[in-house]
Amino acid sequence: MTNTADPVPDNEKQQDDGEDISRLAKGGRTNFFGFLLRLAARLPFLFIAGRYYGPEALGRFAYAILIIELAAQLATLGLRRGLAEQLSRTERPHIHVVLDGLLVSALASALMAAILIALPQIMFPNSQINGLDRWLPLIIFCIAGSDIALAALAYRYDIASTVRARAIIEPWTISIAAGALYFYSTRDGLLIAYALSMVAALLASIIPLVRSYGLPTGWRPRPLALIDLARQNIPLAAADAAEWGSRRLDLAILGIFVSPAVVGIYYVAQQIASLPQKLKTSFDPILGPVITRNLEEGKLREIAQQVSQVGFWIIAAQAGVALALAIPGEAVMGLVGPDYVGGTGAMALLLIAEVVAATAVVSESVLVYVARHRNLLLSLAMLAVQAVLSFAFIYLFDYWGYGPLFQAAGVALALSLALAFASLTKAVLLSKILGAAVNGWRWALVWATAVAAVIGWAATQFLPEWAELALGIPAILGVYGLIIWHRGFGEADRKLFRKKQDG
Repeated sequence: MTNTADPVPDNEKQQDDGEDISRLAKGGRTNFFGFLLRLAARLPFLFIAGRYYGPEALGRFAYAILIIELAAQLATLGLRRGLAEQLSRTERPHIHVVLDGLLVSALASALMAAILIALPQIMFPNSQINGLDRWLPLIIFCIAGSDIALAALAYRYDIASTVRARAIIEPWTISIAAGALYFYSTRDGLLIAYALSMVAALLASIIPLVRSYGLPTGWRPRPLALIDLARQNIPLAAADAAEWGSRRLDLAILGIFVSPAVVGIYYVAQQIASLPQKLKTSFDPILGPVITRNLEEGKLREIAQQVSQVGFWIIAAQAGVALALAIPGEAVMGLVGPDYVGGTGAMALLLIAEVVAATAVVSESVLVYVARHRNLLLSLAMLAVQAVLSFAFIYLFDYWGYGPLFQAAGVALALSLALAFASLTKAVLLSKILGAAVNGWRWALVWATAVAAVIGWAATQFLPEWAELALGIPAILGVYGLIIWHRGFGEADRKLFRKKQDG
């Protein structure tokens, strides 16, 4: 049967592709601003938790939150990225689809919460259960609900709500609450502050969701459709959990071998190193709708171009942040307290891991739609590599007579190597599927890194510690950014990132 529809002119196709890249660039600018806000808010929390509550209380908090957030990750059932696909393929009112997602996530959250309430020792394996500890899993509803609401907003290119909820309200709430609750309880203050921050983030997600999608009319739950939705999203949910778990498995394994105080030191290093991670994970909501629409239209080469371009933006931004935090690493960790300086090596390796992981993350943003099961197998293989290397390094350092802080660095090294494996394998798989190269590497990264490293080394050698932070970090970022802007970015990149192009 002959297709009589008029072909889309090439200039219109180019315009659509340009609009997609422009949306991604605008989302990148917004999310980089959100990263700066999150950085400004996260450091006060680490300072308060580290200096006032101490490593042991912080370690107890870290392990409990590890379990809670894993349960919440599973309870989203992959809808953080899968929701965009659902919305792009339905003729139902979008608010009905979103409510279906929130309902099925709430049911999964109830299951997860029930298990942890019945077995609180999973959250607190090395300490007694006190007071409200048992009821902490109720926060799973808030975390999962907020994630899905923000994913729905991102489908409509509303990234500002994510920045507001995740980079302003959530971190500032936990920082302020932790400071105030210190006078109430040094044991439970951090956990209560965390619960308050998650409730605040949920409210900051639901209010703009209602404003954007409106109130539902005529919605009825569809039990069979909900079951089918959960079944379809199992590979996606498992891949999300594997990617999330790769950033938590190190802490979980380390907690088996070392004291809560060392876990607390590693947690601080992990929190500082995870700040650049927000630069890439925050692209997921804006990248998802662009990819799903292009997949529907069969634009595979365009997807490869978009993934490569976004991959370079993320790698460039993360490498700059990693240099700025790792070179004056002792001064950065010392901000939290003198007890935490020993975690500098682990922090540097974790920052390297975030840069290495960028290619895997942007590749996975497409693979979850075109090769879910193969992507899941690669994610599980990555976790296996990480686990084996982590145990191997811990035993080796112990055999060689090195202390627990060296074992912590070994766990961070295992994570870096596992993420390198994931980046290579997932990029190769995606290139084969799309029939086009997927590569975010540009040689300007080498020159920018080399010059910034020299500037940073000079700052650590000739400046006092306070000046390393006040002058050294801006100098590293400034020099690095100038080289990337002029040598790494092409004219198209520069036009996209100039604010006047917002339209």
